[in-house]
Amino acid sequence: MIDFQIIEELRVQFADLPEAIASLETIADCEGDLEDAAMTLAIRVGQHPDINNSEWLDGLAKKCRVAICQSGFRNDMVNGNFMPIFEYFVKLKVCPKLLILPVLIYVHECGVNRFCQPLDPIGS
Repeated sequence: MIDFQIIEELRVQFADLPEAIASLETIADCEGDLEDAAMTLAIRVGQHPDINNSEWLDGLAKKCRVAICQSGFRNDMVNGNFMPIFEYFVKLKVCPKLLILPVLIYVHECGVNRFCQPLDPIGS
């Protein structure tokens, strides 16, 4: 569950981006349940997530891992600054706009460094 304070902080950060605000409103409507919100948003954009797969959001995040774990974005993510990577995802159409914030929040909540660890050089 995502803390509502985090949702409010992100609403301020993304106030000028309607897709981001719609994502945050859906997360809030799902009482902070990120997985439920992501599935709702996926259905809204025409995707068909496996409702029985409780790790669907994890799979989507892993598809974005290379982009998220780039050194500059990774540092921003650790610090809770999602705007640079959000803009990058929009530009490259990494995933539908409504799903970008759920992915980024999920990675942040999991721990960015732990999430990126499979891409780290051995011994670092």
